[in-house]
Amino acid sequence: MIALLCLGIWLYLLVAHGRYWQSGPELDPSLPPVHPDVDIVVPARDEAQTIAPVIASLLAQDYRGTFRVLLVDDDSTDDTAAAAGTAPNLTIITGQPKPDGWSGKLWALAQGVAASRAPILLFTDADIIHDPRHLSTLVARLLQSHADQADATLPHADQTAPSQPGTIQHRVGPPRTELVSEMVRLNCSSLAERALVPAFVYFFQMLYPFSKVNDPSSPVAAAAGGTILIRRETLQRVGGIESIRGALIDDVTLARVIKPHGALYLGHSGLATSIRPYPRFADIWRMIARTAFTQLRYSAVLLALAVTGLALVWLGPLAQVLLHRDWRFACGLIAFALGAMTYVPTLARFRLSYVWSLLLPAVAAFYMAATVGSALGHWFGRGARWKSRAYGDGRKAPPP
Repeated sequence: MIALLCLGIWLYLLVAHGRYWQSGPELDPSLPPVHPDVDIVVPARDEAQTIAPVIASLLAQDYRGTFRVLLVDDDSTDDTAAAAGTAPNLTIITGQPKPDGWSGKLWALAQGVAASRAPILLFTDADIIHDPRHLSTLVARLLQSHADQADATLPHADQTAPSQPGTIQHRVGPPRTELVSEMVRLNCSSLAERALVPAFVYFFQMLYPFSKVNDPSSPVAAAAGGTILIRRETLQRVGGIESIRGALIDDVTLARVIKPHGALYLGHSGLATSIRPYPRFADIWRMIARTAFTQLRYSAVLLALAVTGLALVWLGPLAQVLLHRDWRFACGLIAFALGAMTYVPTLARFRLSYVWSLLLPAVAAFYMAATVGSALGHWFGRGARWKSRAYGDGRKAPPP
């Protein structure tokens, strides 16, 4: 029975789960038809080692419109602000003390948004290097939707056609793209990174299939926090950054708030790369454990279901192969092969050997253990920590 269940799960994932395993989409570098002003907000806390090349790459953007870089120094204990340098279109904002109920990154973003003026905002992390074509490519995708290219007299997707009282109003035209986000290429040089980082991207795609995120009719919503381009009017319409102020998984939370108001785009980036290193397995463990239990809404029931589901998906097929020599062996082998096959496009993206796909059950077990560790940290009052900053005592979930 378990063998058939494992095989059935993998057949479903392969043919009916939004082709999550594909390593796409990816934007082609292009120039937007118009060039609206853009403000780039970079929240930074203790990033002196990486901030100089990051800011340099943003200042070097080949964008025909006006753009500014707003670096928000989030109470750094090092020389982050000084290391960023100076430039006419670079503004360094000294962050104010974080109010209760806010996550540190979102408080920094809120201060950057408050200081901005442009109609388009780019949120990006302080460890990401950008190709000079990146900003233009993102803006081109944001303006690509039919509603933007149509005559200016046509209503946007968030507007409705006039109707009589008591009748249902319907949207006019296709939904306008309101948010563009990309999963940047992550650092993958150490042994720990080669073993675990590609799987992080793969599991993210499994949770949030990009094709479903990009489908306006699907409820699935997600974004990758390293690169988020959003319209100011859209952000204001949903209540600004304050509306998600306590979210630790801020990118996905923002996407969920935005999607009812218009279309999302989520893809992979060939023009942006994270330079944040995770040299040890312990570093990646802490990265996972920081928000894993938050993703499960601090629920023991959801934790149990998640662990059971992951065991069926990843450990069940291997167990059938190792323990049986009948039809159950065949079911397990097919399921194991399907899992390994779906991992290959991600490995190809990171230019890694396909042999790593055979170790995916062990990698999944690592992620399962880190998720359980995240729950234990919550229950024992340690809470989440990031950049020497604690978020609660672990016994109370932050506000949604």
